[in-house]
Amino acid sequence: MESKVFKKICLILTGLLAISCGTKSFDSKDELWTYLMHDDHGYHQEKDVNGIHYAITYKPTDLLVAQELNEEYSIEDIIRLREKYGKYLYFNLSISSNGKELLSQSANREEFGAMVNQLAFGMEQKLNLITEKQDTIPLQDYAYPRLYGLGKSTDMLLVYERTSKIITQNFIRLTIQDLGFGTGEVAFKIPTEYIKEQPQLKF
Repeated sequence: MESKVFKKICLILTGLLAISCGTKSFDSKDELWTYLMHDDHGYHQEKDVNGIHYAITYKPTDLLVAQELNEEYSIEDIIRLREKYGKYLYFNLSISSNGKELLSQSANREEFGAMVNQLAFGMEQKLNLITEKQDTIPLQDYAYPRLYGLGKSTDMLLVYERTSKIITQNFIRLTIQDLGFGTGEVAFKIPTEYIKEQPQLKF
């Protein structure tokens, strides 16, 4: 009983701290996504390089929490999941060419197979998260749903450990090495203030 009361107090204090720090909170996932996708808010960036379109979006902890909650969740569930997902940083990476997946640009079956292999198993070598002090944070995990050239873009979820090397500095850079389209290295500069003050959901 005492444990439940303590956890409830912790959640309330977390909410109050977020309000006092100016953290924005939203009633629904749709409202939060709309906010994130607005260029002026710092969570979404886009670049076009040599005909290839890149878009990166930071995915706040509460969106991961919301995905795992069932209809009858408790305060304890929210606390547990925020602790679980709060240890990592999540980014949605989208890459496209002429409004289509990268696989659609493959000239033959051999190129198609090589690109599938690269996207499914070799992105650790192509993606780097680099701190202001030039420390490289390794890619912890990534998810790549295979649409086999039928989607409008090649999308993946990138996962990095949320370390003090990141949070104590002013910015990080997410770099994407050339995937064979003559783009060279493409980089996105992400101020860490947006991560430390990430928006939340009103559960």
